[in-house]
Amino acid sequence: MTRSRTAAVLAVAAVLPALLTGCAAGRGAGPAGTTAARAAAPSSDPTGSVSTGSVGTGSADGSATAGASGPATRDASAARPVRSPAKSVRVPAGVTAGYAVVDVTTGKTVAQRQAHHRFRSASVVKILIATDYLERHRGTIPARDMALLTPMLRGSDDDAATALWRRGGQGEIVRRMARRIGLTETAPPPAAKPGFWGYTAISAADIALVYRYLLRRAEPRVRDFVLGNLRKASQCARDGFDQFFGIPRAVPRPWAIKQGWSGYGAVPPVKCTRAKATSYRIGAVTISGIPVDFGRPVLHTTGVIGDRLIMVVLTLQPSGASFTQSAQRVTKLARDLYLSVA
Repeated sequence: MTRSRTAAVLAVAAVLPALLTGCAAGRGAGPAGTTAARAAAPSSDPTGSVSTGSVGTGSADGSATAGASGPATRDASAARPVRSPAKSVRVPAGVTAGYAVVDVTTGKTVAQRQAHHRFRSASVVKILIATDYLERHRGTIPARDMALLTPMLRGSDDDAATALWRRGGQGEIVRRMARRIGLTETAPPPAAKPGFWGYTAISAADIALVYRYLLRRAEPRVRDFVLGNLRKASQCARDGFDQFFGIPRAVPRPWAIKQGWSGYGAVPPVKCTRAKATSYRIGAVTISGIPVDFGRPVLHTTGVIGDRLIMVVLTLQPSGASFTQSAQRVTKLARDLYLSVA
């Protein structure tokens, strides 16, 4: 080999490692030529807070860690850049929340927190009142009953609920539906308040079961009537409150919703219609050995989102909380929860 050819070979050898390193960085570590990793399926931690799985072999703080093929790299031109894990769903300070999100197809609970904690139902019990009525009455619904059922479901009409509650045997409605569906934390109002349907005890897990019952087990005529009306829920409830908080403002349509609120007085902050409701407060009461708080305001958002998810968010708000502030907190909680599993 001549001296000139030797010099040329040595020159190529000197720059070859740098060239190879540059090519590797440009191609990425994956077979498709990118460094993006897939996000893992949602999972729940022991506290019930939900977060999406870490990215690839990400560390606890969301940064990438080295795998078997070497350190992870990120290229600005990569088609799918590495995503940071979503933050856990956090309940606002001063709020007691129980929630459950269920995959409609599999029946699997994909997110939950204090799902078996008992709350007073407020207007959420109207789903049970309507379902019980329809399962006890066959054939065409009389016009006078239709005039009660429809506004009760769409506009959360309290007078209509009271009429149907009394005709159905009050607490017997709850007992019948609990037996039929298999509800374990749902119970009638305290014995001293039999007419107060809003004091029915419920849990997020049980209300999720109610929706799953309507979707999967109820007769089509029952399912179509109840969910059909909940899909047409009006923004302004019959008592004048705006019931488009939580799910309606947090997630995309279509949805079918039943909301609940109690402890905010008879006059809403911004009236849609004349308010006729009366506010009752009796403090804490024990039902079936388990305490239920009847003192603090409650605000609940529940429903079916598209054909994919059942979402139930039940909350106790801080004493003296305004309806507007409570609605904002519940809407943010519902949005964060939806984004954590969507």
